[in-house]
Amino acid sequence: MTTDFPPAEFEARVTNAHKAMHAAGIDALLLTTEAEVRYFTGFRTAFWQSPTRPWFVVLPMGAKPIAIIPEIGAALMRETWVEDIRTWAAPHATDDGLSLLSDALRAARVIGMPMGRESSLRMPLANFEALRARLAGAMFLDASPLLRNLRLVKSAAEIALIADICQITSAAFAQAPSLFHEGQPLNETFRAFKIALLKAGAEDVPYLVGGAGQGGYGDVISPPDDTPLRSGDVLMLDTGASLKGYFADFDRNFAIGQASDAARTAYDTLWSATEAGLQAARPGVPVADVFQAMAAIIGQGASDVGRYGHGLGMQLTEPPSLIDFDETILAPGMVITLEPSLTISPGKIMVHEENIVITDGAPQLLSERAARELPVL
Repeated sequence: MTTDFPPAEFEARVTNAHKAMHAAGIDALLLTTEAEVRYFTGFRTAFWQSPTRPWFVVLPMGAKPIAIIPEIGAALMRETWVEDIRTWAAPHATDDGLSLLSDALRAARVIGMPMGRESSLRMPLANFEALRARLAGAMFLDASPLLRNLRLVKSAAEIALIADICQITSAAFAQAPSLFHEGQPLNETFRAFKIALLKAGAEDVPYLVGGAGQGGYGDVISPPDDTPLRSGDVLMLDTGASLKGYFADFDRNFAIGQASDAARTAYDTLWSATEAGLQAARPGVPVADVFQAMAAIIGQGASDVGRYGHGLGMQLTEPPSLIDFDETILAPGMVITLEPSLTISPGKIMVHEENIVITDGAPQLLSERAARELPVL
């Protein structure tokens, strides 16, 4: 096997899924997206970047997963713990796996699949409608809550991987004084940091965003351009580096040359808000309460971003959302980000982020805690 975990990890996941399926009255789960397929099979590949071929996994009640995939993925799937692998030559002119898929689901009367927030179909809608017609006697139910609950609490092996990539990312951020400097084009800043992440041990850097501007930045998701860093700029880099398919997701702020009083105050407020989040993040507490603890520190300077953090793991962002309407209860083993943000002045914001794991007591920081005061490079 070449998967990132031993078979026992996947056996435990499937056992937990079967218990949840039994309670929900679901005969089979139909999974079509990368994270869910990988969660139950260990099948990890960059081939998901191609939208041409659909991929399916069926988890029947009381049985191991069935992989129904294009033939191009058969060799890799055989390296996982999955034994029942059914393939077709894809793309196909008239039957892109539908016959194989409908056969695998034929005995199921109730089929669960993700339909809620943060889910996607990742197969042609026309093909899904054709599948429903072939299985006219079956009922399709939303399994989003079931799958969400399964993935909320991470195993020890998952937490260890997330901790490793967080330490790698922290080590790359520690090199900031030698990586970033006045006059450096922003796109070169991004490139230098991505290289540092890879050299530090990251397997990939599929997500790297940020911004820079005098006393703050106004946009944190645009691609970088060649604008040079200037004295008085606040530079922020937010990375989603990954290791064996698991993510770190945190940012760091730096002042270039000098820092304005407003930037220092904003940084101090965000650091304190994060501290409040750390104090509030305890098992049994709704994530909405953690949001409120940070929001109380931010006060009138709150930005319009919305949530102040999210779940983290196989995906860069996972449920729950740290926002006032999410009542998800924190439990040991959940990995979340604390990500407060505020408005410094019109068009100028600042964001701060840390990664933590919930324990039986105080949470454990997975990212190295940011400097207490805004670093000046």
